[in-house]
Amino acid sequence: MASQNMSSRVALGGIVAALCIVIMFLTGVMPVLYIAAPMAAGLLMIILVEEVSVGWAWLTYLAVSLLSLMVTFDKEAALMFILFFGYYPMLRLNLEKIKAKPLKTVCKFAVFNLFLAADYLMTVYVLGLPTFDDTGPVMFVILFVSFNLVFFFYDRVLARMDWFYHQIFVRKVLGRKQ
Repeated sequence: MASQNMSSRVALGGIVAALCIVIMFLTGVMPVLYIAAPMAAGLLMIILVEEVSVGWAWLTYLAVSLLSLMVTFDKEAALMFILFFGYYPMLRLNLEKIKAKPLKTVCKFAVFNLFLAADYLMTVYVLGLPTFDDTGPVMFVILFVSFNLVFFFYDRVLARMDWFYHQIFVRKVLGRKQ
């Protein structure tokens, strides 16, 4: 949308940022959403990528990251958004350009597992939350495998959201041809 003016870009960025903050704020109301909320907020970045630009989505990600640290009650959820789910929809665009599917998959999981390691270290040493000392390494392995499985499905949802956005939302709801 090259003819789109600056005020509409700012307005769309503000709306997406506000929706992301509201979603992140819900983690304080319903703590069970501490993983789902950062994922859902990250999905909203697709709107900015498609309607404005990847650069605009990155700026919105930075704004939401700072605001989520300040206003959300669940700092672990804010950390998840900042460390992975907020920027992954934009990073995924570059990872999808890798031609070899096995290499693409390895790169995606490598990025995600780096996030898991960083999240674990920051949760324990910065936020001061308890470790797995009581439950042992078995619980750590179960959570590691579970999170990787969740990421597998999240990556699939991101792929389907692009199709949904173009085929259903833009064509049928907005009535635009692309």
